[in-house]
Amino acid sequence: MKFYTITPKPYIKLRIIATLIDYSLYFVFYTVYIYAFDENPEPGKATVTGIMVLPIIIAWLLYFVVLESAHATPGHDIVKLKVVTDGAVKPSLSTTFKRRLLDSIDIFIYGIPALICISKTPKHQRLGDLWAGTVVVKTTDITEKEVTF
Repeated sequence: MKFYTITPKPYIKLRIIATLIDYSLYFVFYTVYIYAFDENPEPGKATVTGIMVLPIIIAWLLYFVVLESAHATPGHDIVKLKVVTDGAVKPSLSTTFKRRLLDSIDIFIYGIPALICISKTPKHQRLGDLWAGTVVVKTTDITEKEVTF
């Protein structure tokens, strides 16, 4: 039987870089989509309404929730961070969804709520991590111990 121990570290700079990469990529898609399917004839005031908003939501779910539960988002992958549960297990879709629902609060006011939580919690978790029971680590932060009976 294998047991995993996690020794998380804050990785504040890496987490900021990963978040900037991920939301920049999403923002590029968002901007291109809004301008491609613009419903407002007035220049400079692009809008999308109704059913045309659905692809934006689906893209967010695929990018942040599905990619993170499958492996990692591109931002996390580039800086070599990964999201795991407290037991060092890959998070489920529902766990990742819970974690990502609080992104808006964590990123609110230049990320100050996230920075405070990361620096003050023992496992260096932001609000979304606390609610979902996840931790952001590098693979070197996970130690495996095999026990035989």
